[in-house]
Amino acid sequence: MKRVFYFFVFIFSFQQINAQTISKEFESSILGEKRQLKIQIPRGYDDTDKHYPIVVVLDGDYLFEIVASNVDYYSYWEDIPEAIVVGINQVDSREDDIYYSEQNSLPIKSGANFFEFIGMELIPYIEKVYRTEKFKVAIGHGLTANFINYFLLKEAPLFKAYVSLSPDLAPDMPAYLAERLSAIDTKTFYYTATSNNDIKKIKTETEALNASLSAIDNKNLLYTFNNFDEPSHYSLPARAIPKALESIFFVFQPISKEEYKKIILKLDTSPVDYLLEKYAAIEDLYGKKKQISINDFKAIAAAIQKTEKFEHYEQLGKLARDQYPSTLLGHYYLGRFYENTGKPKKAMKTYQSAYTLDDIGGITKDQVLELSHEIKADFGF
Repeated sequence: MKRVFYFFVFIFSFQQINAQTISKEFESSILGEKRQLKIQIPRGYDDTDKHYPIVVVLDGDYLFEIVASNVDYYSYWEDIPEAIVVGINQVDSREDDIYYSEQNSLPIKSGANFFEFIGMELIPYIEKVYRTEKFKVAIGHGLTANFINYFLLKEAPLFKAYVSLSPDLAPDMPAYLAERLSAIDTKTFYYTATSNNDIKKIKTETEALNASLSAIDNKNLLYTFNNFDEPSHYSLPARAIPKALESIFFVFQPISKEEYKKIILKLDTSPVDYLLEKYAAIEDLYGKKKQISINDFKAIAAAIQKTEKFEHYEQLGKLARDQYPSTLLGHYYLGRFYENTGKPKKAMKTYQSAYTLDDIGGITKDQVLELSHEIKADFGF
C-alpha cells in the first residue's frame, strides 16, 4: 500500500513539474555540441517582477525531478524562496564531463570544457533570460558531487551553496576542500551526505571528509552532514535533498515552535530586535529582501504576551505598520501596548482608528472594535 501511495505522489509531483518545466536544447560553442536542459520556473513567474535564486542540478536526467519537486513544495509553504531550477542532462556525456587529471585531481580536457560551459555559457544565459538573484546552489551526486567542488575552489566561487550527495571524490579533493573552506571569507553553505548502505568506498571517504570539515573553525562556513540508515547510493538523493534544502535555507524559514521555545522566550533583549536581525540575515545570506511574515509577527507577539514584556508591543506595532500599512496589524499591537502600560484611553482610540483598515492574520475589525468597547465599559469613557 505504501508503495502505491508513493507512486501516486511521485506521478502527481511529476505532472505538477511538467506544467512549469521548459525542455530546451542548448547550443554550446565551448562543448561544440547541443545539451539538453530542463528549466523549472516558479509558479506565477509571469505575474510578478520578482527575482529568484538559481539551483543548478547536474545529472539532470535523473536528479532534476527530485530537486524541482522539492523546491516547488518547500517554496509553496515559504520554507525556502522560490527558485529557478536548471537540470543538465548528462546521460550520454557524464564520464567526459567529470574528467579530471590523475596528477592533481583538477578538471582537464572535456572536464575543463564542461566546467567553463556552466560558468561562461549556461549561467549567463539563465541570468539573461530570467529574473535571477545572486544566490546560486549547485547539486551533484556521486562523480558530479565531486565536480561541483571545482567551482568552490575558484577565487570568486560561482555558487554560494553546494549539495554533495554520496560524493565519489577525486584523490586530492578532501585536502582541497579542507584548505578552501578553512579560508573562505564569504558565507558559504556546504551539505554532504552518505548512508550505511552507500558504496563502501564512498561511505568511508565521506565520513572522513565529514571529520575534516567538522573540525573547521570558520564562521563563514555553514556546514551540514547527514549519515542515513537505509538508502542505497542510488536512493539517497530522495532522502537527502529535502534535508539539504532545509539546512541551506534554515534562516529563511518561518519561526518554528523550537525556535520560539528555545530562543525567543529566553531572550534578555527585545524579541522585535531578534525578528529584525533574522530578516537582515535573510537578506545578507540570500541577497533577498523578504517581507516579515504574519506568522513571525504573531510568534513575537505571543512571546511578548507570555513574558509580559509589554513595552515591546510598541516597537512591534510600529514595525507592523511599516510592513503592512493598509492593515490593522500595527494599530492592534500599538493598542496592546497602550492597554498594558496604563494608557487605556489611548488604547481605545487606537483600536477605534484601526476599524477603517483591512483585516489580517485572523485579526478582524470586529475584534479590535470589541476591545475598544471593553475598555470603554471598564473605564466609563
